[in-house]
Amino acid sequence: QVQLVESGGGSVQAGGSLRLSCTARVFSINMCGVIWYRQAAGNQREWVSSITRDGLTNYADSVKGRFTISRDKGEAMVYLQMNSLKPEETAMYSCRTVNCWVSTWNSWGQGTQVTVSS
Repeated sequence: QVQLVESGGGSVQAGGSLRLSCTARVFSINMCGVIWYRQAAGNQREWVSSITRDGLTNYADSVKGRFTISRDKGEAMVYLQMNSLKPEETAMYSCRTVNCWVSTWNSWGQGTQVTVSS
């Protein structure tokens, strides 16, 4: 059973913005670290950004200054704000929970498609 749900993907022009969301169906995502990955067709999965349970963030060099990962603990959501998007960032974006208080909560979502046109 897929425990994570991503949303917010879509089609934008280069330079545009999207905000992706990740939440958990049956547990609070507040209890986990969260990682965002992306995978373009024919490419390997790429780590994009991460946030710990305590809110410490990290970013791939390619997205620093343009993407922001954050939590809304009240809503039990993790967001990935993506600005100044580039066509080469067209990919399926997925979230993953890690280091959860309960190990069985470590899981993957099915992903949300982001398409950036030039």
